[in-house]
Amino acid sequence: MATITFDTEFLRRLEQLQLVSRKLFRGAGKGERRSRRRGLSVEFVDYRNYVAGDDLRYLDWNLYGRLDQLFLKLFEEEEELRVTFLLDTSGSMDFGTPTKLAHALRLTAALTYVGLSAADTVRISSFAGEMRDVERAVSGRHQALRVFRALESLEASGPTALNAAVRRLVTKVRIPGLAIVVSDFLDEAGYEEGLRQLLGRGFEVAVVHVMAQDELDPRWGGDFRLVDSETGQVREISMGQTTLARYRAAVEGFCGELEQFCTSRGIHYLRTLTTDPVDRLCLDSLRRMGLMR
Repeated sequence: MATITFDTEFLRRLEQLQLVSRKLFRGAGKGERRSRRRGLSVEFVDYRNYVAGDDLRYLDWNLYGRLDQLFLKLFEEEEELRVTFLLDTSGSMDFGTPTKLAHALRLTAALTYVGLSAADTVRISSFAGEMRDVERAVSGRHQALRVFRALESLEASGPTALNAAVRRLVTKVRIPGLAIVVSDFLDEAGYEEGLRQLLGRGFEVAVVHVMAQDELDPRWGGDFRLVDSETGQVREISMGQTTLARYRAAVEGFCGELEQFCTSRGIHYLRTLTTDPVDRLCLDSLRRMGLMR
């Protein structure tokens, strides 16, 4: 079982961040973020020309007196962001030092803390053979410890089934928001259908591709008996330099195809190794990719 703890200074820095959406979503309540949706409350940001039917209370009569034209004052609203995490807990995530699952749990916990601190509504669902809800809809920083404990209880087992998990998720989450998929994406059925469906339902999508150093660039040599962690299939293999070179090329090709699929569709993409410090990912990498500010 993974243990999720962060030092006080890191949590304090997370509290200064926000998860960012490039889309406009209609939330169910007020949050603590600034929306790009033009509203009529909170803080003045701009003018636009008056059109028939606009609320006359927001006309700027002083500007009318100077320019003899009618302008409506625009304001920014504060609203919550709905954040959904889809977390891979399949058998292949139980690999690496630390394991891919342990790294994914810590990163998900940190991003959840950012969302909760900004009064966003956070939902966490795990998927392996089937999807299950870890937390359905929580908001507020006081929920963080409960979420961390729930994440700590997750274990890696079973086959990956991202597409099936998304099909079930979109029947349960009626109002789209930001969907963050944390996975190694080692799924025989592929990932394309699931990611396309999230986009088609109006979600903004971010992909966090978790890998272990040993699967990206193995240094092994000799004869091995490999057992698939999800299907149990066994394969005898000799690991020479030629085989390793072909393997590395295949892995890089797979990663490149996933990244290209994402970036060509406006999906945020980040590849992370299990040895990457979570604080650097949150305070640097995820901010540079535009998922946080």
